[in-house]
Amino acid sequence: MEQFYILLLFALFVLAIVDLTVGVSNDAVNFLNSAVGSKAGSLRTVLIVASIGVAVGAVFSSGLMEVARKGIFNPSQFFFDEIMIIFIAVMITDVLLLDLFNSLELPTSTTVSIVFELLGASVAISVLKIIKADDSLSTLSQYINSDKAIEIIMGILLSVVIAFTIGAIVQWISRLVFSFQYEKRMKYVGGIFGGVAITAITYFILIKGIKGVSGIPDSFLVFVEESRVLLLAACFLFFTFISQVIIKYTKYDLLKIIILIGTFALALAFAGNDLVNFIGVPIAAFQSFELWQGAYESTGILPSEFAMNSLSGKVETPTYMLVFAGMVMVVTLWLSKKARSVMYTEINLARSGEGQEKFEPNFLSRFVVRTTVNLTEICSQVIPTSIQEKIGKRFAKPSEKRSRRNDDQPAFDMVRASVNLMVASILISIATSLKLPLSTTYVSFMVAMGTSLSDKAWGRESAVYRVAGVFNVIGGWFVTAMVAFSAAALFATLIFYGEGWAISILLCIALLLLIRSFLVYRKKQKKIASEEKIDRTSLITINEIISDCSENISQVIKRISKIYSDVIDNLGLQDLAKLKKSKKQLKKLETEIEGLKSDIFYFIKSLDESSVEASKFYILTLDSLQDMLQSIGYISKNSFSHVNNNHKNLKFNQIRDLKRIDNKLDELYTRIYKDFDARSFDNIADAIEEKNVLLEHVSSLIQKQIERIRSTETSAKNTKLYFGLLLETKDLITATISLLTLFDEFQQNYNRIKK
Repeated sequence: MEQFYILLLFALFVLAIVDLTVGVSNDAVNFLNSAVGSKAGSLRTVLIVASIGVAVGAVFSSGLMEVARKGIFNPSQFFFDEIMIIFIAVMITDVLLLDLFNSLELPTSTTVSIVFELLGASVAISVLKIIKADDSLSTLSQYINSDKAIEIIMGILLSVVIAFTIGAIVQWISRLVFSFQYEKRMKYVGGIFGGVAITAITYFILIKGIKGVSGIPDSFLVFVEESRVLLLAACFLFFTFISQVIIKYTKYDLLKIIILIGTFALALAFAGNDLVNFIGVPIAAFQSFELWQGAYESTGILPSEFAMNSLSGKVETPTYMLVFAGMVMVVTLWLSKKARSVMYTEINLARSGEGQEKFEPNFLSRFVVRTTVNLTEICSQVIPTSIQEKIGKRFAKPSEKRSRRNDDQPAFDMVRASVNLMVASILISIATSLKLPLSTTYVSFMVAMGTSLSDKAWGRESAVYRVAGVFNVIGGWFVTAMVAFSAAALFATLIFYGEGWAISILLCIALLLLIRSFLVYRKKQKKIASEEKIDRTSLITINEIISDCSENISQVIKRISKIYSDVIDNLGLQDLAKLKKSKKQLKKLETEIEGLKSDIFYFIKSLDESSVEASKFYILTLDSLQDMLQSIGYISKNSFSHVNNNHKNLKFNQIRDLKRIDNKLDELYTRIYKDFDARSFDNIADAIEEKNVLLEHVSSLIQKQIERIRSTETSAKNTKLYFGLLLETKDLITATISLLTLFDEFQQNYNRIKK
């Protein structure tokens, strides 16, 4: 019997290690995004500072895992075997849920996940106990602390409203004071700003960061609480003086110092207080096992008879466990690629300027943006023009000679990054002292979004996408709660009835899902890396433009050729699944072409004077690629629709004729993309000459189908599809040859100019 629970504990601690990695990967965004987004230091420097904060917070944490032991349910109402069912169900759910959010590159709250998992599993076991005892469901309140769940929900709502609003207001005032040319104004008001920011962060460390640190005398914490005003005033005067000295007498950037201190503070608080979310459950399980084992050895009491009253007391976590947990967290911080993916999701939502948007607009985001625009117009009619002009000058960004987007440039400046950390620290400190249920994750994210809005990072070109992204993330928080509750309840129920077999099966399923998630994510990253192209805003010379166009043409023709062949083959086989796969490939190609078109503005702005004429060639090239895409789009979508609607298959002769066209097109396209890959354009003229032969072949097939209709053809749907395929194939050939002709003429003109 003991061996079974020892194995169960081993599984729980393995899950705890995995949970640490997936949890840190998601929570790292809370303390990394401001420093990384503003490039206050190299990624290495930021990670070193964050690692020190995480290590200190983890090692010196007192490890009081109250939430896992008694925060959600009343341990005295459960027996040892039931407690272990709850804990294993929670850990399996937590690992899978956090890994899912990491794979989706969305930040969520590890506190919300663990609380609702504990709630779901304990509710499920409680209901099963009540049913078994034939009691009323009204007794459920004896088992569950439902107030904690309500507190978490309130925390989400409060965090969203308060953090977003305060962040927006403070950033607006800060930008009004500093403008975007803040270097000049730092000499005059930088000392006061530094005093406020560092004081806020220091108070955050005292209130939130060291709350769970062992060895801190209670008298010191009482002093901090009772002398709050005096402490804040002293810190403000001291740090204002130090900040002014740094600005005036040193070459150090005060804002960088503020950002790195804030990063350390948030990392310290994260490790010191959120550690319970990852290892609290396994440690509570270990302590439960020790309590039962002692009783079993002395009295022989069974797990199903040993009540867990003793679990309600305070039991500290062994230091070696905290040290090990801290090591795992630090290693994960450095090695986890998913952590950086989640981090860049938030940074991209907060970045200044336009670019590739991750989220698609929806009805709600359009409504919010439209309403905001209308309110802005109303305000502009009320506020005097002179005041508007003065405010506009403070928010005017310095003009640049050329508009380029560069991955090496910060997503936002250090004024905004400092405000992010300062406001988040103040709000979390106030909430902690007043015992308000604000979430660190939610506050950090919503402050960053609020500062982005007031800093005019969300312009008319990008607002609808960014707002949609914010709603997606907020929606994900509520989904976290619902999924965590439901999945943990389901797993607990399965284990309650299936016992060891159910645990084994669930662990195997969890392992397979994690492996699959890892492989899918790695494949996705490799694919992104292989398809990554140069930044088109950095194209300046005609040679670079020709090279980039060659790459585009080669890739598009190669993929269109594959889609066309797959569609013709699978149309003949009536293979709906593979036709659907071709549609997905087409959708991806459409997205990439749309991305190229979105870059045109920046591309033209970045050209040097001698290459401006090439912009017309670039635009016409994209237009031809778009024409080709429309033709293959019709062919793919209508073929899928025909099979999906269960219409009659095309006749053998029709499929055979289409396959002959496919073979001829494949030969032509293979020659074209090989020449473009090799940057050898001497054979373009030969490919152009094949146009008439291909078009005549398609025309002959059209005539043949007309004759079939007059004699043997009986299906109107088949005729519609077949004619559509032939006509779009004709358009595809025409667009391809037009593209080659355009490229050939431009290449020849360029060669003549060079000579």
